[in-house]
Amino acid sequence: MQPEAPASKPDKDFPYWLVVLIAIALGLAAIIAANDLYTQVFGAVSKGVRITIFVTLVGFVLATGLGLLIALMALSNSIVMRQIARFYVEVIRGVPMLVLLFYIAFVGAPALAWLIDTITKPLQDAGLASEFRTRDISLMWRAILALMIGYSAFIAEVFRAGILSVDTGQVEAAEALGLSPWQRFRLVVFPQAIRTILPPLGNDFVAMVKDSSLVSVLGVADLTQMGKVYASGSFRFFETYSIVAYIYLLLTIGLSLALRQLEKRLRRDQIKT
Repeated sequence: MQPEAPASKPDKDFPYWLVVLIAIALGLAAIIAANDLYTQVFGAVSKGVRITIFVTLVGFVLATGLGLLIALMALSNSIVMRQIARFYVEVIRGVPMLVLLFYIAFVGAPALAWLIDTITKPLQDAGLASEFRTRDISLMWRAILALMIGYSAFIAEVFRAGILSVDTGQVEAAEALGLSPWQRFRLVVFPQAIRTILPPLGNDFVAMVKDSSLVSVLGVADLTQMGKVYASGSFRFFETYSIVAYIYLLLTIGLSLALRQLEKRLRRDQIKT
């Protein structure tokens, strides 16, 4: 008599949580579609999704560029550059994002407007340019500037750690081959560092989607602001903020899943190489 084969154990990595989340999301979508009140709330609130996505994308692209520049300064041979980069990172990381948002919007923007106006003064006197005022910088761009500065400090540390993770022997070999510093960075260092950089960089991107809700304090018509306006006018706070939370979850969880798949693909490519 043959012994019975042991029952197969369930796969521990199977995303049961994702199945539950998808079921909940579909159930909520059905409720929104079937209920006139929720449909109305969703239509009013979802108008801010475009601004939320725009602020996040533009802010993150600018923050990534500035963060890479700060990281390169921190890794340079110049002690002055390294000290400036460290000063920038420590100061910006020590200021809460909301405080930084207010500071950039109501202190930094007027200073920038004054600087631009001073530089263009000769053109104004010649009649080639008009006076530049603080109100010429919209609140949305002030918010984007604040997100850029705030996240650039964290992204700079991500880039710095990723670049330092590359084996120094390969850098020395590239130098021995006669490659210039820019060629060594572009052809040897960065292609290897990006595998280490992408996962935390993706986490910062998801975090910025959530922190973009802070721009509502400036009156920018993002998702949170549209929900705030609708709730204050209709007194439907439960329905409104439930829809706002639902949309944010769709955005952040969708991005997290996409980034996780990208991370797995990079890991597979790394194993193959």
